[in-house]
Amino acid sequence: MRLRNVSGSREVISTSRFVVQDFKEHKNNWNKLFGNSNPLHIEIGMGKGRFIMDMAKLNPDINYIGIEKYSSVLIRGIQKMEVEELPNLYFIRMDAEEITDVFGQGEVSKIYLNFSDPWPKDRHAKRRLPSREFLNRYNEILSKEGNLEFKTDNKELFTFALEQLELANWHLDKVTYDLHNDEAMMEGNVMTEYEEKFSSKGNPIYKYIISR
Repeated sequence: MRLRNVSGSREVISTSRFVVQDFKEHKNNWNKLFGNSNPLHIEIGMGKGRFIMDMAKLNPDINYIGIEKYSSVLIRGIQKMEVEELPNLYFIRMDAEEITDVFGQGEVSKIYLNFSDPWPKDRHAKRRLPSREFLNRYNEILSKEGNLEFKTDNKELFTFALEQLELANWHLDKVTYDLHNDEAMMEGNVMTEYEEKFSSKGNPIYKYIISR
C-alpha cells in the first residue's frame, strides 16, 4: 500500500497532546492516563480516525486508543481532534507487532480491526492483522470476557481470517457476508471512511465477532 507523504506529519505527531509518546511506559496502567477505571477498547489500524472518534463520542464511559503506524494517515485524526477534542480518546503511532509491549495481560476489553491491509502475497501472511500470529498477540492483552470485531470488503482476506480462528483457538460468535443487508449485525454499526466508500459502490462488507 502506497501512501502519499505528508510533509511535517512526524513533527506534528511527536508534539501532539492527543498522541501518547511514551506508550510502552503505560503498560498495565492505562487507566491512570485516562483518570478513571473505565473499560479500554482499541482500534488497530485506525486510518484517519473517523470510526474510533465516533465510537468515543457515542460511548463516553469507555476509554479508546487508536493505533496507526502511518504518520501521513494519523495526522488526519489529529487534525479532527484539534477541532473536536474527546477526553476518552488517545492515539498511538506504532506497528501492531509491538502490541504486547504496550498493553498488559487482560488490559483491553475489545479490539477493532477495520479494513486492514490485506497483504495479498502469501509470504506476507503473518503480517495480516487477523492472522493466527496476531490472534495469539491479541489473546495476551484481551480480557477473558473480551472480544474482537473485524470488518473488510476483501473476500480473500475474510476467508483467510475465518480459517485462522481454529488454528489460534478462537471462537466465531457472529458472522455476516453482507453486513449492510444484515439487520441484526447492522444494529449500532458505526462506519469507517472505507466502509462508506465501498458500500456506496455496492460492495458487500464482511464482518465477524470472535472471542476465546
